Amino acid sequence: MPTAVLTDRERTAVQAYLRLLHTVRAAFDTAAGPPDTARPPVVPPAVLAEAEQALADAGLAGNEEAFFRLLQSWCPPEF
Repeated sequence: MPTAVLTDRERTAVQAYLRLLHTVRAAFDTAAGPPDTARPPVVPPAVLAEAEQALADAGLAGNEEAFFRLLQSWCPPEF
């Protein structure tokens, strides 16, 4: 599999997206808490803002197709 060479800003955008993805997964993980504990999923605004800013800085804001191609080339397929 070819490895993409990312710019610093692209790498920052991918890393911020992955942090956001992990945060969202954790927020929706109902198995982590006690049973019968209904809690709404919460994603800290700072995590979302970091991802949005990183995408903008990398010139990828509004260009999801290019970003996900970049992400796919950098991350293993099973992720």
